[in-house]
Amino acid sequence: MIKKQPLTRHRGIYLLPNLFTTGAMFAGFYAITSAINGRFETAAISMFIAMVLDGLDGRVARLTNTQSEFGVQYDSLSDMVSFGVAPAIVMYLWTLSTMGQAGLFAAFVHMAGGALRLARFNTQVEVADKRYFQGLPSPAAAAILAGGLWFCVENGYDVENIKYLVLLTTISTGLLMVSNFRYSSFKEIDFKNKVPFIVAIIAMLVISFILAQPQRMLFLLSVGYAISGPIVTLVLRKRKLQSRKN
Repeated sequence: MIKKQPLTRHRGIYLLPNLFTTGAMFAGFYAITSAINGRFETAAISMFIAMVLDGLDGRVARLTNTQSEFGVQYDSLSDMVSFGVAPAIVMYLWTLSTMGQAGLFAAFVHMAGGALRLARFNTQVEVADKRYFQGLPSPAAAAILAGGLWFCVENGYDVENIKYLVLLTTISTGLLMVSNFRYSSFKEIDFKNKVPFIVAIIAMLVISFILAQPQRMLFLLSVGYAISGPIVTLVLRKRKLQSRKN
């Protein structure tokens, strides 16, 4: 009788990428506490910091060959805090709380949309087309809300005059996350290859614009990305129909 070899259990975890994930989760948590204390601009900036750290953890793991199933699951939980719960609570405390049940509903739609988006992504990660995301990524959805909040606070807008726009935007981000629209993942871009000199100039100008007016540019870029989903989906469907006819 052949004895089965016992499975090797890896007790440790990789420290470096999970530090970035922890930092992203703390930034989301800090956004919530800042909003509770009425510091909404700080809350918006904290959510953007969470996005930067969230973008780094996976890249660091791949560069250092420290990917793990633990890291994948931990990253999803961090995303739920930073891009699902945090934006919903921050928007509710900022203006949605003045709208009664409608405001509560809008905040919950965003949070639930983030949870469903992450659950669907985790279950389809092995079979999904790597070039596209199905549904608006949760960091991009959070960027729309955080960017809009930062822009309004910076320009001194009265939230009473824009509360219905905030309500509609918060519901829309939640629904876009669970939509079937395809969003480019930009994973096909190879940053190791050489590019024309004009590309470097354009990249420099974009970075300069963002640094000069971060609250305006980050909001416009996130909204533009959200709009790109329906456009990309329609283009892909049109190409598919044309290929069938041919």
